[in-house]
Amino acid sequence: QVQLVESGGGLVQPGGSLRLSCAASGIICSMYNMGWYRQVPGKQRDLVAVISRGGTTNYADSVKGRFTISRDNAENTVYLQMNSLKAEDTAVYYCNAARPLVGINYWGQGTQVTVSS
Repeated sequence: QVQLVESGGGLVQPGGSLRLSCAASGIICSMYNMGWYRQVPGKQRDLVAVISRGGTTNYADSVKGRFTISRDNAENTVYLQMNSLKAEDTAVYYCNAARPLVGINYWGQGTQVTVSS
């Protein structure tokens, strides 16, 4: 059974930092494209950052230079380091594991991030 368990969300002031973790079981993270998405009520789920099987990273323009995605193969965990947080970063953040060529797509349960003073 595949499980992606996110943690690290919470309330932070503007300009602050958080680190989200996605602990995977039932899959090997390094064999998947691992991504972080976010969603606010009434809107679609948007890609924030992704790290490919080969380690290539890509980011949404809105988070470039502030967020960093990384993968710890030994821990089978993916991280999202979020710095210089803004109010507009407030959302539920979801971890995703995908192998699009074979139609595989797994989601975590999400973790709330709230940026507010």
